[in-house]
Amino acid sequence: MATFLYELGRLAFRRRHVVALIWVALLTLAGVGAASAPTAGASSFSIPGTEAQKAFDLLDQRFPGMNADGATARVVFKAPAGEKMADAANKAAVERTVKELGTGSEVTSVTDPFTTRSVSKDGTIAYAQVRYEVSGMELQDASKEALEDAAQGARDGGLTVEIGGDALQTVPHTGTTEIIGIAVAAVVLVITFGSLVSAGLPLLTALVGVGIGVASITALASALDLGTTTSTLAMMIGLAVGIDYALFIVSRYRAELAEGRDREDAAGRATGTAGSAVVFAGLTVVIALVGLAVVNIPMLTKMGVAAAGTVAVAVLIALTMVPALLGYAGAKVRPTGHRARWMGGGRAARKAGAAHGASANNGGGRGASATTGGGRGASATTPSHGGATAEKPNMGTRWARFVVRRPVMVLLVAVIGLGAAAIPAGSLELGLPDDGSQPTSTTQRRAYDLLSEGFGPGSNGPLMVVVDAKSAGDPKAAVKDVSDEVKDMKGVVTVTPATYNKAGDTAMITVVTDSKPSSVATEDVVHEIRGAGARIKADSDADVLVTGTTAMNIDVSQKLDDALVPYLVLVVGLAFLLLIVVFRSVLVPLKAALGFLLSVMAALGAVVAVFQWGWLADVVGVEETGPVMSMMPIFMVGVVFGLAMDYEVFLVTRMREAYVHGERPGQAVVTGFRHGARVVTAAAVIMMAVFAGFIGSSESMVKMIGFGLAVAVLFDAFVVRMAIVPAVLALLGDKAWWLPKWLDRALPDVDVEGEGLRTRDGDAKTTQQDEELVRA
Repeated sequence: MATFLYELGRLAFRRRHVVALIWVALLTLAGVGAASAPTAGASSFSIPGTEAQKAFDLLDQRFPGMNADGATARVVFKAPAGEKMADAANKAAVERTVKELGTGSEVTSVTDPFTTRSVSKDGTIAYAQVRYEVSGMELQDASKEALEDAAQGARDGGLTVEIGGDALQTVPHTGTTEIIGIAVAAVVLVITFGSLVSAGLPLLTALVGVGIGVASITALASALDLGTTTSTLAMMIGLAVGIDYALFIVSRYRAELAEGRDREDAAGRATGTAGSAVVFAGLTVVIALVGLAVVNIPMLTKMGVAAAGTVAVAVLIALTMVPALLGYAGAKVRPTGHRARWMGGGRAARKAGAAHGASANNGGGRGASATTGGGRGASATTPSHGGATAEKPNMGTRWARFVVRRPVMVLLVAVIGLGAAAIPAGSLELGLPDDGSQPTSTTQRRAYDLLSEGFGPGSNGPLMVVVDAKSAGDPKAAVKDVSDEVKDMKGVVTVTPATYNKAGDTAMITVVTDSKPSSVATEDVVHEIRGAGARIKADSDADVLVTGTTAMNIDVSQKLDDALVPYLVLVVGLAFLLLIVVFRSVLVPLKAALGFLLSVMAALGAVVAVFQWGWLADVVGVEETGPVMSMMPIFMVGVVFGLAMDYEVFLVTRMREAYVHGERPGQAVVTGFRHGARVVTAAAVIMMAVFAGFIGSSESMVKMIGFGLAVAVLFDAFVVRMAIVPAVLALLGDKAWWLPKWLDRALPDVDVEGEGLRTRDGDAKTTQQDEELVRA
């Protein structure tokens, strides 16, 4: 692979005009497609296999036009102090509002609180429910504005009015945070490379890749029912890996220049070595994202596949467009160890670069280093072999030497620290956010609180019990049995009279519990009703199904929970096999997987401590603690696993390369850190900045995702990869690279270390010596 990518890199460098034109053409084509494509609405939301979804599908069949899974809004009214809702003026204001709400083009029904008796016992609070024909994400802006205008009219009449439900649901916008993330990335890249040109290359190529990916998703959104939210994950991950992959290739290119190679050869070698790591790192991310299909939630599957496509584009850009842009940049991209004049290097740096280049050429480059006893190991310890090796040991080198000297101490401190951080994960409670988790400044949260005050917390998430009595001998008797049994259940406050379809064979019953929708008590009631349904099915042959937003949230949480272990086995298993091929080792991939699990558990522990227990809630801006979003564990596993394996591949392949070329195990660890620690650190800081920007969001779900991913990258990059990995490799020594002989013969030789390029060097030098002998 290294030889093929070497030739690809050199070709892209030489034919940079053609390569650049191809990528510009692809970006233009995707942009035109996105601009001309029909506007996509929200992706249809369904959860196949869940009881709540089965009930929704049944209601659509038996109650045509009802749109059971359409958006709902609860307009909550509160009378002024000392007054009642039944007072003439207040009642008239409510009736005018209800009439106005019913005029919306997408409205299917509006309830009058005085007709449905939706007035609190003390008479001060009432609510009207509005049902729409489309979901909250598909609801037109005009309908949302009409809803808010109607509420404002009642406010003008002296009432307190708030709006709850999912009708005001919006797609979280993250434009500001993306700008912050890019700005931080730019600063980190400039500090890392010491040059605006070198720093600009990863940013430019990442933006091109994300532009192609997101524009393609937009162009295909309507045809493939991708919806407006699909591009969010693709944009976040595409930007992250796009910067990372280009960063690693540009860094390796500068290192090759520092060893005295000409620019075309350096571009080829950077693509052949770092590019090989990019290919396998990209594969691990793609596996993690496509593996989300295991959950069997169509929306999640589409998001994963779309993001995986954007990652694939980022890999191709890193292998072709980056070498092409390096060709355009020419001498503006300087070798490792050099700084531009504005960074303090000036003419002295250029003279030093010339001296380093001459030293590398006179000394024979890598070939001379190899003859002094151990390839890169000799180069690392013999300063005369090239400019890069004569540098003062950097921080990564010093840290690696410390870890190699004290591996047991570092390993114990790191593992105990991550273990302590993971302790709160033992009390993890999963759920989906509702209006109760919104900031108190929002109308949704204020409506939630008013409903809780007037009707109890369970009124915010009533359960819908659907009775399919088509096969029952006496449908009405079967429905009555269900109602009577549910009324006697612990935790049930209200059971409304049944509503039948025209055929009279299917009924809906609304059940209100005494606890908030996201509580464990409400979940217990749902399970008890479903348990009773099994008994009723046996007695009367009537099917009892529980649905509604609350029941759907419970089913989604259970589905995600059940899918977590199979997803882990699939993703970690496939990546484990892939890493065995890359590292030609059994223990190194095993260590990588176990380290990842440690970092994810520690990050989940941090999420529980902040969002469930309330630790540092004020600092993070958490206004309401509660269950952790049920998507968090599987989402963190997918995203963080891909990024963690990126760091693992880039850091450890450099160690493997040094070991294969003759260095001792401990020295190979130091060499890997000397070349890779600075770059991996920069990549991790960029990722943390991108994810941390989401913590400032007003959406609790977005805030939680941002915090969880930022902490996970912190733990994985700086504790697992920078401490546990070198400590374990130092302890294992040569055993770290052990591979059974039968497996070694069976595995394909992908040559990530660039041994084929090293052989090419030797053959070229032999040919040159033969020609000199002939001439003599």
